[in-house]
Amino acid sequence: MGRADFSGGGTLATGQDEKQPAGLAALSVSALGIVYGDIGTSPLYAFRTALGRATPDEMSVLGILSMIVWSLVIVVSLKYLLLVMRADNNGEGGVLALLALLQPWRGASRRGKGVLLVIGLFGAALLYGDGMITPAISVLSAVEGIQTIEPTISDFVVPITIVILLGLFSVQWRGTARVAVLFGPVMLVWFLVIALLGLAQIIQHPVVLKALSPLYAVEFGIARPGVTAMVMGAVFLAVTGCEALYADMGHFGRPPIRLAWFACVFPCLVINYFGQGALVLSDSAHAGQTFYGLAPGFLRIPLVLLATAATIIASQAVISGAFSLTRQAVQLGQFPRVEIRQTSAEETGQIYVPAINLFLAVSTVALVLAFRSSENLAAAYGIAVSTTMVITTILLYFVMVYRWKWKARFVLPLILCLALIDLTFLAANSLKIMEGGWLPLAVGAGIFVIMRTWASGRGRLITYLNRNGQYMDAFLDELRHKNVPRVPGTAVFLTASLPHVPPALLHQFWHLPVLHERIILLHVESEEVPKVNARQRLEVKDLGQNFSVVHAHYGFMQSPNIPVALRLLGEIDDSLDLDHVTYFVGHETIIPSQDAFFLRRWREKLFAVLTRNAVRATAFYKLPPEKVVELGMQIEI
Repeated sequence: MGRADFSGGGTLATGQDEKQPAGLAALSVSALGIVYGDIGTSPLYAFRTALGRATPDEMSVLGILSMIVWSLVIVVSLKYLLLVMRADNNGEGGVLALLALLQPWRGASRRGKGVLLVIGLFGAALLYGDGMITPAISVLSAVEGIQTIEPTISDFVVPITIVILLGLFSVQWRGTARVAVLFGPVMLVWFLVIALLGLAQIIQHPVVLKALSPLYAVEFGIARPGVTAMVMGAVFLAVTGCEALYADMGHFGRPPIRLAWFACVFPCLVINYFGQGALVLSDSAHAGQTFYGLAPGFLRIPLVLLATAATIIASQAVISGAFSLTRQAVQLGQFPRVEIRQTSAEETGQIYVPAINLFLAVSTVALVLAFRSSENLAAAYGIAVSTTMVITTILLYFVMVYRWKWKARFVLPLILCLALIDLTFLAANSLKIMEGGWLPLAVGAGIFVIMRTWASGRGRLITYLNRNGQYMDAFLDELRHKNVPRVPGTAVFLTASLPHVPPALLHQFWHLPVLHERIILLHVESEEVPKVNARQRLEVKDLGQNFSVVHAHYGFMQSPNIPVALRLLGEIDDSLDLDHVTYFVGHETIIPSQDAFFLRRWREKLFAVLTRNAVRATAFYKLPPEKVVELGMQIEI
């Protein structure tokens, strides 16, 4: 058995071709739009929310600013950009990519792997909760700027926000390839503008620069411990978006992302935050709207428009991230099959997932209607991301020790320091659970239950089919002693479990004892790497009697396309008749058992619902409907 090599095969319609390298500076500008949209719009609400939980005096201002700047240094610069981004899976990042790095362990206990799998999947599920809140709080905080221009039109903030969000979600099916080229330049203008606004205030009140010292954060925490606990949850808003920059690493690579942060994003954010602090020190009346207070009256309208554009870009990045996360989970077998549309022939990352888009649209609009202000939404924001950060730190430790082979005695102190910071933020955000923080946790828990129910249900289904099936060797031996009629053409049977006979093949043969001249058993394998090169797509084994097994390998960032895979096979096998191919697909109807205890019966019913509503294999694997035969069976698991 070996993988087929397709050298000189030309361009394939799989969207898997390598991207041409671009200049470092150009990639860094592009990264501003895709990677830093979320964290880049945090000045709209982070400092204002934190200050709203303290007295707007010099100690509070300097203490909060010191906590913000050092959170950016430790969490973003040190933890994510310099450490976590080293843990890439063939260039790709994110919780699921980090989890995939742990799969090839040797010598680790099955229980230990299972625990880390559960932890990692829960972290991934929580990101859907973040995907709900980020567009809502970002766009709402930008639109609230019109209140600083004309307070009487404050009643229109929520309707305008909803219109913008509905417009954003309604165009997702078109893809973002055409407008994404503008994301980077727009965000570059955004960062430069907020830096200039902050610098103007710092020049007038340079005393605020004392907050660069971490001593002011320590002093504030010692003097006002109760207030600090509440403020920390708001300070965390300044670093939300770290998971996004790690997850989007595959689009640009480490160097452009790091250059964009240290050369532009970090200094611009710090200058703006310090400018907001200087503004409050000059006049505490600005504590209620610190960001828009930086701009003179004649610049308010352009600033609101620019902020709205920046928040739309930030929201787009989160939405695209949710699409990408869903595809990864589906490919890894941890989420039900859903419709995934490719919106660009050149970029594999340009996808559209209708079900997730509808879910996020409804959830985001509901959040805006329920909370009605960015300050109220801030109470629900942060708990999901801080939990995910803790999970990332835990998984990073095991990657360092088991994957990188670093000494545990050296790794453990570093990880404990990072975990202490993450847990501090988590504890601070936990104070907001009753104020709305329960919502993203509930969403994450619901998605997690769906993931685990689907994965365990598919495992039990395959076990049942194998137990009641037949081994391929025995089936072929049986055929040798029978005179089975063979009809012209090629039959392709999708199978999830080898070396067993595909249930659809057995079902068809029992009821109609005739076979096609050529039989292909096609097994789609999702590898624990982001992408599999087209040259290494297929693995072929001849079983004799015109039977063959074909393994089609795809990465978790790729969508399977079976007809394209067969065209690859046809390039090395002239006898394959691609014009007369029939695809046989099994379709199982799950019947929950009646004698199971309540919890198991409940999960079986959920799995049955997920199975009924999952996208059919015909659509998921891009099979031509006119060439597909579905064979149904009822199964009680």
